[in-house]
Amino acid sequence: MAGQIRGIGPVGDRAVLVELDSLAQVLSLQAQLQEHPLDGQLDVIAAAETVLVSAVSPAAARGFAARLRLLDVDTVTAADATLVIIDTVYDGEDLARVAELTGLGVDGVIAAHSEQTWTAAFGGFAPGFAYLAGETTSLTVPRRATPRSAVPAGSVALADTYSAVYPRASPGGWQLIGRTTAPMWDLGREQPALVRPGNRVQFRPVRELVLAAGGLASDLASGLAAARVIDGAEPPADGVIVRSPGLQTTVQDLGREGQAALGVAGSGALDRGALRRANRLAGNPVDAAGLENALGGLALEAVTDQVLAVTGARVPLAIDGPTGARAVPTGTPFALLAGETLTVGPPVAGVRSYLAFRGGLDVLPVLGSRSTDTLSGIGPQPLGSGTRLRVLAAPPSSVVGAPGIESEPPAELTELRFVPGPRSDWFDPETIERFAGATWTVTARSNRIGLRLDGEPLERSRPGELPSEGTVTGAIQLPSSGLPVLFLADHPATGGYPVIGVVLPADLDRAAQLPTGARIRFTPAPGADPLLPVPAETPARQTTTDR
Repeated sequence: MAGQIRGIGPVGDRAVLVELDSLAQVLSLQAQLQEHPLDGQLDVIAAAETVLVSAVSPAAARGFAARLRLLDVDTVTAADATLVIIDTVYDGEDLARVAELTGLGVDGVIAAHSEQTWTAAFGGFAPGFAYLAGETTSLTVPRRATPRSAVPAGSVALADTYSAVYPRASPGGWQLIGRTTAPMWDLGREQPALVRPGNRVQFRPVRELVLAAGGLASDLASGLAAARVIDGAEPPADGVIVRSPGLQTTVQDLGREGQAALGVAGSGALDRGALRRANRLAGNPVDAAGLENALGGLALEAVTDQVLAVTGARVPLAIDGPTGARAVPTGTPFALLAGETLTVGPPVAGVRSYLAFRGGLDVLPVLGSRSTDTLSGIGPQPLGSGTRLRVLAAPPSSVVGAPGIESEPPAELTELRFVPGPRSDWFDPETIERFAGATWTVTARSNRIGLRLDGEPLERSRPGELPSEGTVTGAIQLPSSGLPVLFLADHPATGGYPVIGVVLPADLDRAAQLPTGARIRFTPAPGADPLLPVPAETPARQTTTDR
């Protein structure tokens, strides 16, 4: 009998989570979907026991479950079994603890780790991070009770039955047993990840590490593509200079979808509708690169004449220059002449403002996008004082747009529609009802990765922890604290906390504009579950949307 899928659950309105019985089935399904994608398939994220399959639209996702159930997940698939040798110094901070937990002693841990061949099972939460499955279970250890806020780049680590190498400095709770200078992620290579699913890995003990040409520093830097600038005193030929970046200003377009299997988040503007409107007003394609500014404080000096538009949060805009000062409105195109400085003040309503420049910013694309990913470090670095940005010449046929209707400011209580699951079975029905009826408050620890919420904590009905699995923008995770985290554009590609529901993409623009102290209520969205039958066709109705 053909290998069967154990279960399929909804992940919002445009993705499904496939549950399987073994890692071999996970890798088989992943390989089949990579070789023969489903119609409308966007991303495939393999994990220990699941495969997340996302679609380009809710309509495409509606057919996924039926087609997935036809596949034989016991089919043996060819894998790229390339052998990767990683030189390792075994001097990690947790080496003695691992020796104690396993009963092997320090020398035994080193021998057990280096004398077996590991297999790259699936990608992790960051670009270049690969979960490596061993030949034995002798090195099975739990994660640390308290995760580190920053694990050094190149750390060789253990957790559960897996080993891994941290490609860059990032938070983490794995047990550190050594370090390496192997460049795990390098955008200068045809395949950026050093270790890909199916590869075999051997760790070679060494007493010291030799930094190869570029080495680890090159690996980290290669993940960044700076905005085009001119070094020295000469200003850019056509562009602006950042005089003050404010709290955080980044370059954003509509994101780099389809890269989650590499551990790369979609990123892009958090309020996609606002960026689209700004670009239309400036006469650009809607996906042109602009600036996303949080909470004002941004000041830009024009080197050459520019046409801009600012949308999103309601902010005061002031221009100072040789001929005097003037105020300009949001939601309409305006000129910023050479030598003038535009200042974006603190928001009266909302959080994030979007600045589009006629022609668009001249920024090097990384994996198909010019967006800054604040979690992985891919894309342009956040802007600082003195950053010089080039602006592309606008095509002769482009024209600025007429002022339109701006989005409504956040309400006293913002309702966000969600689809329950895929891990709502980790909570009893009363808890789910409390979750949907409760009022949650946005905390100051929120950022582009996610909104961290406060309120009455929720309890799980299951003990233990969930193996890491793929996740999506809009996922509402429930960590052990019981307080929800709503994932935004820079979220990790995988997560280990149960997801009680997923907010519809159409509502995420509003979430992006919620300041500290804003109140949220999650409302179930009837009929949005992609596992429900396809609704009967209805007469087409003309609509407009900014997503």
